[in-house]
Amino acid sequence: MKKEGDKQGTPDGRIRAPWERSFDRIITPFEEFVHRETTSGLLLMAAALLALVLANSALAGHYQHLLHVPLGFSIGEWRLEKTLHHWVNDGLMTLFFFVVGLELKREILVGELASPRQAALPIVAAIGGMAVPALLYTVLSPAGDALRGWGIPMATDIAFALGVIALLASRVPKALITFLVALAIVDDLGAVVVIALFYTEQLVWGLLIVAVALTGLLAVMNLVGVRRPPVYFLIGLLLWLVLLKSGIHATLAGVITAFTIPALPRYEPAAFSRRMRLLLDRFDANYHPGESILKNQALTSVVQTLSNGVRGVQTPLRRLENRMHMPVAFLALPLFALFNAGVPIDFANLTQALTQPVTLAVMLGLVVGKFIGIAGTAWVAVRLGLAALPAGVGLGQIGGAALLGGIGFTMSIFIAELAFAGQPGMVLAAKIGILSASLVAGVLGAWWLYHLGSPGARE
Repeated sequence: MKKEGDKQGTPDGRIRAPWERSFDRIITPFEEFVHRETTSGLLLMAAALLALVLANSALAGHYQHLLHVPLGFSIGEWRLEKTLHHWVNDGLMTLFFFVVGLELKREILVGELASPRQAALPIVAAIGGMAVPALLYTVLSPAGDALRGWGIPMATDIAFALGVIALLASRVPKALITFLVALAIVDDLGAVVVIALFYTEQLVWGLLIVAVALTGLLAVMNLVGVRRPPVYFLIGLLLWLVLLKSGIHATLAGVITAFTIPALPRYEPAAFSRRMRLLLDRFDANYHPGESILKNQALTSVVQTLSNGVRGVQTPLRRLENRMHMPVAFLALPLFALFNAGVPIDFANLTQALTQPVTLAVMLGLVVGKFIGIAGTAWVAVRLGLAALPAGVGLGQIGGAALLGGIGFTMSIFIAELAFAGQPGMVLAAKIGILSASLVAGVLGAWWLYHLGSPGARE
């Protein structure tokens, strides 16, 4: 039985400590992103399932009580108090929007959206995937307050979609995953714009002026070279508080702050390389075999300087995206699912619940609207020569990705809460539609792509 600290042999006879394996495989930022989103999607599924179990069990009363537990703080006569449900939706989800903003900025600068040729197909498909579901919902939903939910079926949950793709292993080409990620990022940008323009309360113009001033301050900080994230977080927190009272949804503070995070490193790569080589030479000169690094002050100093240099050659944008993705993917989003996916289902009247106008409009918008919108516009764009298919990807596989686009979970539930604020019946109907559509879209998309990935399958 191996003990902690034992070394492991390799086929070539070398002795290797377990941690050294982490240096053997160099993964790209995209591979790391897909891996984290896939894990997040599986965790989201577990959290959503737990919420459904709690809401339909003997613990339902305790679950509802948890959602409405008040939590707040005060400074002098000023007080801010919300329920746990609101803190998750308005507070923790701001971190989610912050990461979305970081991903959007990176993709626009150097990612799949930086090249017009690469960006054409996912952008066109995303626009179709937002417009057709919204139009279909508007046609199917009754007049009145129900029409406010037109934005619900517009969104795609990339974490859930990649979680489904992960189950298909090697049957899905990497280029299709790239297409789906780019499409979802454009989709997120569209959702942010829709929330900002159409799902706001009565505006308080004085506070909006303050918000504009804080946004200007963030932009100036970027221009003058401020690279310390805590400074941006402080101004971003003030912006969040101002937007919370202004009428514009506070989570947009996350996107605004993210777009002002610097995308330039402190050190140029060439200067970094020269500096690191000198430091490594100094490390070798001061290294004494068998001696603990704790006793060697010179080595400790060199290692600390190396660490500072590695931080300096990374852009604050990329460093923050890496650092923030974990707490968002493994804390904020699962908590959002736990607090929002707990839909009480009357199984005796399930058919009646699924045929409610809002529920039906959301379901058809996500499953049918997304498929027609994404696959249809992609087909037209390719046929007209406006865009090209990714290498190794056929239109049939684009159709499978279009079905997975109907998984709208996170952003769709978020918009439903905004669209039907103060109308729990409609919120419930919309959530039933979202959960049902996400299940159907996930199963159909997985079956479609599995079939196309089988030996001998043709488009």
